[in-house]
Amino acid sequence: MVALKTLVNYADDLLQVTNVKDYCPNGLQVEGCSVVNKIVCAVTASEGVIEQAIAAKADMLLVHHGYFWKGEDPVVVGMKRKRLQLLLANNISLLAYHLPLDVHQTLGNNVMLAQRLGFDVTTFFDVPGNASLGVISELVQPHTAKEMALHLQATLLRQPLHISAQSNKPIKKVAWITGAAQDYIDVAKEHGCDAFISGEVSERTYYAAKELDIHYFAAGHHATERYGVQALAERLSNEFGLTHVFIDVDNPV
Repeated sequence: MVALKTLVNYADDLLQVTNVKDYCPNGLQVEGCSVVNKIVCAVTASEGVIEQAIAAKADMLLVHHGYFWKGEDPVVVGMKRKRLQLLLANNISLLAYHLPLDVHQTLGNNVMLAQRLGFDVTTFFDVPGNASLGVISELVQPHTAKEMALHLQATLLRQPLHISAQSNKPIKKVAWITGAAQDYIDVAKEHGCDAFISGEVSERTYYAAKELDIHYFAAGHHATERYGVQALAERLSNEFGLTHVFIDVDNPV
């Protein structure tokens, strides 16, 4: 058992939330019970996830995608009302970390994806507005594009969308940023990468990959961001002697 405030302060400091520019609040978004015994973690605080957290008798729901995004309608109606009502009625706190969880160099989504893929992190790179958001690996054994696609599919259990480089060259140097980072494909090219991996794809990504001559793999927003929140939940549980459970959902995006 740990005081909610103590746990939140620890997580905020661990992820250095004040050092990361973001477009949603990071940290405690909904206050529930003043003490925490059990954490349920998930990628997104959807209604279905909240219902499973209630069934699991959780005191806290820890997610990567929480609420109150910049530019969204602030009124509490409809879907937002129902989600908040479920949390508040069951005294469950919502703790959410977005970009701070992506960039963390021990627990973050990007480094945890590297571990899953078996890629060594060669270096981190900056993107406009965020330092060290991208990761690069110089592969010990070059991959063909087909081999990379099959490796992503076997690891993430989701078939990636592959847009081939114009030259269909082998992949010796690969960069990635989890989630919706497809528009940083040009930054990956500037760093001399043969391929770029992210979660989502846009219509314009096809032309960028062809004209920049770089392979692009859209491996799934949800699929690429399942691992950071689990690593954080495990760290919090070990630090404070808590139990934690990961709830995954079937999300093809």
